[in-house]
Amino acid sequence: MVPKGYTGIAVFPFVFLKHSSLKQNKILINHEKIHYKQQIELLIIPFYVLYVFEFFIRLLVCRNWYHAYRNISFEREAYTNEKDLNYLKSRSFYSFLKYF
Repeated sequence: MVPKGYTGIAVFPFVFLKHSSLKQNKILINHEKIHYKQQIELLIIPFYVLYVFEFFIRLLVCRNWYHAYRNISFEREAYTNEKDLNYLKSRSFYSFLKYF
């Protein structure tokens, strides 16, 4: 279920990991929990619509799959804060907007 080239994916209410051993990777799990929070804030379906829309806009601009993916505001927030295991305790509502 995890797309090629990725180690995990959050699809509310599940997290799919490439290997079960990744359950121990606190940074990866925190990254996916940040996506959970984003999904809940946007009432799930709108999150996916915005995610895909922003990805295609970024792809048109970047003309590179990886750079488009990494520049999606949701991913920028998650990658920037994934190492801060306390981030979700202090995260403001709609924090991903700071990363547009």
